[in-house]
Amino acid sequence: MTHQVHIIGGGMAGSEAAWQLARRGIRVRLSEMRGCGEERTAAHNSDGLAELVCSNSFRSDDDEKNAVGLLHYEMRQCGSLLMAAAEKARVPAGSALAVDRDVFSAEVEAMLAAQPTLEIVRERVDVLPADGLTIVATGPLTAPALASSIGAATGADALAFFDAIAPIVYHDSINMDVAWMASRWDKGAQASLALGGDGRDYINCPMTRPQYEAFREELLAGDKTEFKEWEANTPYFDGCMPIEVMASRGVETLRFGPMKPVGLDNPHWATAEHPNGRWPYAVVQLRQDNKLGTLWNMVGFQTKLKHAEQVRVFRTIPGLEQAEFARLGGLHRNTFLNAPTLLDRQLRLKSADHIRFAGQITGCEGYVESGTVGLLAGLMTAAEIAGSAWTAPPRTSALGALLSHITGDAEAETYQPMNVNFGLFPPPDPSTKKKQRKEAYTARAKADLAAWLPSVA
Repeated sequence: MTHQVHIIGGGMAGSEAAWQLARRGIRVRLSEMRGCGEERTAAHNSDGLAELVCSNSFRSDDDEKNAVGLLHYEMRQCGSLLMAAAEKARVPAGSALAVDRDVFSAEVEAMLAAQPTLEIVRERVDVLPADGLTIVATGPLTAPALASSIGAATGADALAFFDAIAPIVYHDSINMDVAWMASRWDKGAQASLALGGDGRDYINCPMTRPQYEAFREELLAGDKTEFKEWEANTPYFDGCMPIEVMASRGVETLRFGPMKPVGLDNPHWATAEHPNGRWPYAVVQLRQDNKLGTLWNMVGFQTKLKHAEQVRVFRTIPGLEQAEFARLGGLHRNTFLNAPTLLDRQLRLKSADHIRFAGQITGCEGYVESGTVGLLAGLMTAAEIAGSAWTAPPRTSALGALLSHITGDAEAETYQPMNVNFGLFPPPDPSTKKKQRKEAYTARAKADLAAWLPSVA
């Protein structure tokens, strides 16, 4: 069978993309290296398509109050293979969607194998195809030869590295009666104003000396993740250093690094009576992480602390006592593109537009998100083959919010993998009460998605 589309990678994204194309009668070649001789990644245990290598959970299935649950709903509306297979493989997990991973993988493979226009080939692809419509969905453990080919095409020196990721906080959970907005010595204020800012680009959380010293001790004592054996020789991304490693190098190291207080005059302390004077002993800064201003990144706070420890320790920071996290920090080996820079709005490589990327290699995080980007890549490719104009899903939907984050809304300089969350959505009507915001997000998304769905029928 002569194929119209070549999909490289049979994980979550590749399987979903193949399904969306094949069920529309498009001829597809799906290449998966596992099952080809002794080929296997360090994380996989089987040759099955869409193998779940970590958790068996797709997280919350609540589509009324949870962004990932809303994403489940939207994928089902689009005829998702993964959601159909998950329903057949479902196991009890309360309000979460969890599956028997072996049943799930077998169901995905069976449904794909039944498609007459789909050919599943066990082969390793080492070089990006020079022509022909292609979807690359090889995930965070892309084989070295293909990773090298991708690097050559994108100008990346290395695609495999340790991500020491900093946490991201929802803006509306920060206590601005304690924190304040300012840039150090107002540096960069004019540039900020030119870009539509107000010259005060950072949220600053002040610490006294006792608070700083206690915080440093918590960083050093906190429970941390360990390297897996197969990750041992992977370098940090751009020399990125976890904050607790910096803390271990000396009592004052953080105060001369990410927690430097110089040039930050605290207006909340600017009274003669205040016991700490005007100048904090140390400062935690947060920088806007998306264009909507709903998400703020903890600057320099890459960490190996386990998730529960991060919540406990970082809530000791003044101003973050009630912080809600859109993403917690972490350290893991990853392979992903700087998608906002390298890909267009249809996930095509700007330097070679016959190639689309899908799944975790685009910088999304999570099973469902990976499958979603595969679904979108499949729909985009189907529209291209049909000669139809592609209409992106509404920005207010989970599909559209995730796609917009990957292809342009995120800041390219600080782009990191992200799970879907309401911080990626345009804010609801300002009159919406805080307790009703999640329902407002989902109701708006469902209405807008319903209007969009006929365009991809």
